[in-house]
Amino acid sequence: MDTEAVRTFVRAAELGRLRHAAAELGVTQQAASKRIAALERELGVRLFARTPRGVEPTPDGQAFLPHARTIVAGAERALAAVRPGARALRVDVLGRRSAQAAVLHDYWRAHPGTALDVVTLRAEDPRAAAAAVAAGDVDASFRTVTDPGALPAGVRMVPAFDAPLELLVGPRHPLAAARGLTPARLRGHRIWVPGIAPRSEWADFYDQLAGAFDLRIDAAGPHFGDEVLQDTLADSPDTATLVGARDRYTWPAGHDLRRIPITGPALIYPVSLLLPAAEPHPGLRGILAHLAGLPRAPEPAWLPSWAAVPRGGGHAGARAHLRG
Repeated sequence: MDTEAVRTFVRAAELGRLRHAAAELGVTQQAASKRIAALERELGVRLFARTPRGVEPTPDGQAFLPHARTIVAGAERALAAVRPGARALRVDVLGRRSAQAAVLHDYWRAHPGTALDVVTLRAEDPRAAAAAVAAGDVDASFRTVTDPGALPAGVRMVPAFDAPLELLVGPRHPLAAARGLTPARLRGHRIWVPGIAPRSEWADFYDQLAGAFDLRIDAAGPHFGDEVLQDTLADSPDTATLVGARDRYTWPAGHDLRRIPITGPALIYPVSLLLPAAEPHPGLRGILAHLAGLPRAPEPAWLPSWAAVPRGGGHAGARAHLRG
């Protein structure tokens, strides 16, 4: 059913004159008459009767009118749901407790009127997230395509923020009492990061991190969730993991887990944002301004070689680089 024909019928019924309805809808009276005629043929009934004053619905037209109003209202809601600037801004994050989600929450708290739809794409390969941006399935994605040449046409990648890493350990771990650590002090300790997916950005990150500082990154086993990982850390005297400083984790008080900052240099996960190169959602302007105002990570800082913005300096024996 032609929704524009239905819309023409509704306005003509409400205004009582086909000429007025046509003018309001921006079409000629002849075009409006053709729409009504086509709708009557489709329905198999007459919708209007001519009167000296214009038109008025027939009994069939009166029966159809409330349903026609529902059709028009539904079409308007459908258009509003997908019209840039009118629908909610859809942003993909790695997880609801991730630093990306925390940063978006901070932005929303400062701008509570923002229509924001935070989603999590089930895609380990960041190129799949980039394809979702290109297709318009999401308006932006906090993912990094480590090879910029693999970005699809029409998608650009910009630096979002620096995410310093912390060591997370249980109370029996040898480093549990430390107030701060250098990367050198992590050498020889088992750092368990289960479920690192091949071709993911974090697989490349941990490969470079292990090579740069001779760390023992153990990716063995599937990731059964944060709760299982935390249970393991709480009971283990020799297992640790790495978490982002902005990542939001909670655990039972009895676990007594410790988050220990790493400095000298800080270990930085550079978070990027994928967005359309042309005509991005208007709501992204505020997000980008918020990201630009976030504090930078402490220096000196280590970053992987694919960091979105080169920040100078070299590190002997590493493929990545130091800042500061």
